[in-house]
Amino acid sequence: MSAATPKSQLRVGRVLKAHGLKGALKLELYTDDPDGRFVPGASFTLQVPEQSQWHRKTVTVREFRWMNASPVIFFEGVDDRNAAETLARAILWVDQDDSSPEEPDAWYDHQLIGLDAVRDDKVIGRIARVDHLPSQDLLIVSVGETEVMVPFVSAIVPEVDLEGGRVIMTPPAGLFEELPDDAE
Repeated sequence: MSAATPKSQLRVGRVLKAHGLKGALKLELYTDDPDGRFVPGASFTLQVPEQSQWHRKTVTVREFRWMNASPVIFFEGVDDRNAAETLARAILWVDQDDSSPEEPDAWYDHQLIGLDAVRDDKVIGRIARVDHLPSQDLLIVSVGETEVMVPFVSAIVPEVDLEGGRVIMTPPAGLFEELPDDAE
């Protein structure tokens, strides 16, 4: 890897707190494939305060499992509750694997955030974030001081143009503007 092509990193989880006495940690997940992401041997860069003993260090997964519907992880070298507590609130980052084949209609949140939302060749706002709901994903579009929730479905968002820095939208009437009261 040359210096000209820096790897981008993805935030995939956050340690909530120590769990039990054997070094287990409860996780908050930021990935839709935790069982594939947190496999034994997988390594993560830690985001922690500079004064932490874990600053600028990585951790390696020893075990990942579900306990009472909560994701729980064990890291190599973290063998008791005291060691686990030093990792509380750490954010886990992983290098984006650019070599994997891309799905044609799949994007990472960080690729979408900041793109212009465009309707009829006019910029109507900017993508502020992506909310992942059980039924569908929502693009949150900043329009001035307000935010508009746009269902991330092909009928309303027919095109994502990463190179052009824009998301083409065909929203239904009333999503971005007030409709007159006498509208049928």
